[in-house]
Amino acid sequence: MKTEGMAPFAYVDAVLHCEGVSLESLAQAHRTPTYVYSRRAILQAYQRYAACLAGRPALLCYAVKANSNLGVLGLLAAAGSGFDIVSEGELARTLAAGAVPDRIVFSGVGKTESEIQAALRAGIACFNVESAPELERIDRIARAAGLRAPISLRINPDVDPGTHEYISTGLKTNKFGIPAAQAEELYLRARTMAGIEIVGIDCHIGSQITNIAPYIEAAERVLDLVDRLQAHGVELRHIDFGGGLGIAYGSETTPSVEDFLAALLECVDRRGHSGKTLILEPGRSIVGNAGVLLTRIQYLKDGATKNFAIVDAAMNDLLRPALYDAWMDVWPVHARTEERRTYDIVGPVCESADWLARERSLALRPGDLLAIRSAGAYGMSMASNYNSRGRPAEVIVDGGNSHLVRQRESAADLFAGETLLP
Repeated sequence: MKTEGMAPFAYVDAVLHCEGVSLESLAQAHRTPTYVYSRRAILQAYQRYAACLAGRPALLCYAVKANSNLGVLGLLAAAGSGFDIVSEGELARTLAAGAVPDRIVFSGVGKTESEIQAALRAGIACFNVESAPELERIDRIARAAGLRAPISLRINPDVDPGTHEYISTGLKTNKFGIPAAQAEELYLRARTMAGIEIVGIDCHIGSQITNIAPYIEAAERVLDLVDRLQAHGVELRHIDFGGGLGIAYGSETTPSVEDFLAALLECVDRRGHSGKTLILEPGRSIVGNAGVLLTRIQYLKDGATKNFAIVDAAMNDLLRPALYDAWMDVWPVHARTEERRTYDIVGPVCESADWLARERSLALRPGDLLAIRSAGAYGMSMASNYNSRGRPAEVIVDGGNSHLVRQRESAADLFAGETLLP
């Protein structure tokens, strides 16, 4: 089957396919629930960013927290991506996937001593520092190792990104970053520290942002600080504007990568900083629409006021609906023409929060397969073993071929590291 030009997920003869492979065949081969990703969709999303930044100093650092599967990381590393990490585990994953250490930035508010030591040994590009105590800790550890740690300060610009409160990171009430009013003084302190090398400045205001205006407002405030630092003789090599660009889960309108970067680059160039390296940390916008969660209906149940489609995926497999009240589109793998009914799509976990979609008009039969759309980001990476449920398998489709990139967890896997009392 020719797949060039096709959407990554499309119906062929009334059966939903990922590229050139039917989701029915993947369910037969790997059972359900299973995450399925399109290789082509991931690379196309990454290359849209890269094309907009061609010809100028820039580094794209994929946000590993969005989807940390080694197959996904290896694909992006081979394409030239850097990585934005938030833990020692993510550092190990990116290195195992072939990442170049000096294309890794380390974010996060709670870096431990062992994490800082591991990142210094690896030779990462930069620590995005989120507090004065963290800066002091990095300085102490670097001096003890006879090194200088490359750092930027993450600025909290107090800008409302207009997103869900749990994924807003740039307001003064959030735990993230250093208030802009305090950052200038902290940069001047950092300049005196023997274990610190100042290389840049960082900002990240949130996730699933669907409006360009908050980005530009934050960028202007960061660039104001850059100008003040330059007046003090503090020269920065890079400016990191973070990530957070939203995707369309349903009918919402989102900015294109091209429009977003055009506005950001215009701001940088107008302010006279086009010679500095621009770092971006996209995550969801790279992998979100490249994946689905494949699940099978176990029962159709008529309730007193609702109809339920009970599936074998649950909130432990896909937490976004329960955690954020997130809307996820649902596609039947087999398109049916019979009469539709309104269903809540729910899982088997013993929580009323265990739902994947509500009030959906669908033509369903017991045993049907469903694909939960736009599940490539913050799906498997947030999965757990709640109710002693093994996490799903993960598959990457490449044209007419599919590759199992994570085996389904077995019951024995769940307690492999546990012991009975003697």
